Amino acid sequence: MKTYEGYLIDLDGTMYRGDSEVKGAAEFIHRLQEHAIPYLFVTNNASLTPDEIVEKLHGFQIPARKKDVFTSALATASYIKRKEETAKCFVIGENGLQEAIKDANLPIVQEDADYVVIGLDREMTYQQMAEAGLQIQSGAELISTNQDKAIPKTRGLYPGNGALTAILTTTTGVEATFVGKPNKIIMNEAIKRLGVEKDKVMMIGDNYETDIQAGMQADLDTLMVLTGVTKYEDIKTFSEKPTYYVNDLTEWLQHLT
Repeated sequence: MKTYEGYLIDLDGTMYRGDSEVKGAAEFIHRLQEHAIPYLFVTNNASLTPDEIVEKLHGFQIPARKKDVFTSALATASYIKRKEETAKCFVIGENGLQEAIKDANLPIVQEDADYVVIGLDREMTYQQMAEAGLQIQSGAELISTNQDKAIPKTRGLYPGNGALTAILTTTTGVEATFVGKPNKIIMNEAIKRLGVEKDKVMMIGDNYETDIQAGMQADLDTLMVLTGVTKYEDIKTFSEKPTYYVNDLTEWLQHLT
């Protein structure tokens, strides 16, 4: 079996499930550290800062540092910075996205924006969305952190960032560039940050539609864990299957050398 020298790892459903621990997650990360194997947590969550995510991981006894976390907000800021060094951004999003844009030294403006950048914002207003639409109509490019249409909650599904982005597309007729999984933009940025040759990197996740397809889009081998969204019985329905699948990460420990 191929030996992997670096791992990109999903969070929710792979490292933890909401506020519950996932079997084998902490042990897996400890083992990566023991063998000095680089890893990067890759998440579509653009609302939380890396520091906030590290704090959550520590609550599950999972080792993590700020530099080990790569959010769709960070990927979005990196992507824009690579396209235009001093791009002016009109931003709708919570603390994680606002901080990522500022840390990239991209000016946040209220008018004459080069980019309208949208992430999940649970306190957004109608006026903000209207202004974003006007900026797009004036020529700003629409960039969205991820296309997650809905967020599962106890009572049912809440609107996700994909749903909010659709409002702007419907209003302006302009399609967004989506950065987060399953799109390969976030994966390419993550691979650069990981610093391991692409053919020696594996993507690990629980969701076939986002994590595994993101790995496939980036031409990475993939490991699907059956601890979250995708179930064993779903595998036979996939036209393109993950490279490997396991019940949980304890079953992959033997492959870490």
